[in-house]
Amino acid sequence: MFDDFWSNILRYPRYFVTIILGIFFALFGWVKPLLQKPVTAIALVTLVVTALIFVGLTLRGMLGLTVT
Repeated sequence: MFDDFWSNILRYPRYFVTIILGIFFALFGWVKPLLQKPVTAIALVTLVVTALIFVGLTLRGMLGLTVT
């Protein structure tokens, strides 16, 4: 009974990794044609960097973190 429990629990990390990789490959397949033109590649990279900065600043403000 406990062997079935632990084998079932150990499946979840593998399932999680599979889902994350599937999402990554689906997004990369969608973005790959956009990266072939320089104008859209620059716009896409700028959008990603801006989104990461926005999320970082938002989390820093919500958590009350300060830069020293």
